[in-house]
Amino acid sequence: MNLHKWFKEHSLKLLALRDTPNAIAGGVAIGIFFGFTPLFGVKTLLSLLFAWLTRCNIIAAVIAVTLHDVALPFMPILFRWEYEIGYWLLSDPHQWPQRLRDLHWRAHAWRSWTTFFTIGKPLLLGSVIVSTPVALLGFWTTRNVIVRHRRKHPHSADTEGTAPPPDQAH
Repeated sequence: MNLHKWFKEHSLKLLALRDTPNAIAGGVAIGIFFGFTPLFGVKTLLSLLFAWLTRCNIIAAVIAVTLHDVALPFMPILFRWEYEIGYWLLSDPHQWPQRLRDLHWRAHAWRSWTTFFTIGKPLLLGSVIVSTPVALLGFWTTRNVIVRHRRKHPHSADTEGTAPPPDQAH
């Protein structure tokens, strides 16, 4: 998949949404946040739920959470980094985890719930730590781009998400 083409197509979809800049940017931030988490299979559902609960734009959240599909080849590296951050924060005294090649895993260890909790907890914490600033940056960037676009093209989308009063119709 061509990354430039994906951004161009989806940014045009975001600019065409008829909602407030804050609602669209909030949806993008929620989608980015959940895109970084290791919650396979429920990222999109969680994005939908949280966008609905916070009254952000649901379509923007779905578009942004699909960004992780574009970054799929880099996700193992990102997940390892998130795991290391979470492991370091949860360990007392703080220490980095063992290198992967130094671990000796057996097949039954991958199916154990204890393995899920020992790896899942640091990974989830690390994903929250990494995704929060990226989501905030995504919110402000998206909001500024939408506001600037609507100033340049006031006819493309109404800033309040409603139609103009009948006496001002063209």
